[in-house]
Amino acid sequence: MTYTSYTQADYQAAVAAIRAHTDQNPTTGLVLGSGLGVLANELTDKVAIPYEQIPGWPLSTVHGHTGQLVFGKLEGQSVVCQQGRAHFYEGYTPQQITFPVRVMHFLGIKTLILTNAAGGVNPAYHPGDIMLINDHINFVGIAGNNPLYGPNDESLGSRFPGMSQAYDKELRVLAKSVADKAGIPIHEGVYACVSGPSFETPAEVRMIRAVGGDAVGMSTVHEVIVARHMGMRVLGFSAITNAGIDQIDSNTDANHEEVLEVGLVIVPKLKAIVKGVLATL
Repeated sequence: MTYTSYTQADYQAAVAAIRAHTDQNPTTGLVLGSGLGVLANELTDKVAIPYEQIPGWPLSTVHGHTGQLVFGKLEGQSVVCQQGRAHFYEGYTPQQITFPVRVMHFLGIKTLILTNAAGGVNPAYHPGDIMLINDHINFVGIAGNNPLYGPNDESLGSRFPGMSQAYDKELRVLAKSVADKAGIPIHEGVYACVSGPSFETPAEVRMIRAVGGDAVGMSTVHEVIVARHMGMRVLGFSAITNAGIDQIDSNTDANHEEVLEVGLVIVPKLKAIVKGVLATL
């Protein structure tokens, strides 16, 4: 088991580099997944900082992840958007993946809204749908790769944080209300996190469904754990970009190009929900 150890000095160095570009003080952060980074284009008074200019920040290597931190205004709220994220399959440790969330904490972020592209495991889900995350299954963490592995800084959070209320109930109710008023159908379910980068086999899709997963993806959960460790409120959305294939010898197969294409179709709906939530906060 390997992990990356950071100190508060590491986080503060990143904060200082960011503060050299902007004096905006948002309290809401957004993490935008594959094909969903265009949401950041909605911001006004934008200041974009490439990840390369922030010490310690993991670089995005996946197509569809722009790789910059964007500050600005959305629905009257000052926000910061992580336009692209790092993944476990890129060779990063869970601590490196969640370094940005720690930095957001020191920037003053209290509420974190996360989005991802996911495969639909629930047979009722179809490409183009949106799932509001109410719980997760951390297959990567169950195998030992938890971002809280290693020494714990008690000033940041408890050694043993609870995860029974990882996804804020009030924010979920608000998101469902916004979607309902906008006439946007929305599911609510469990997100299963796997390491990737290969897509799931039919047997794996059936297993995830059997243990209660509704959607499956390769991100988000590490960030949620660290956000909750530090007391942030969390709201999460999965953009269902492909259907999980549960039968062998199928005529179709999952691919990243499909994920990006369907992600663009979902963006207007997800944008309307996120903007509605921000307008109410």
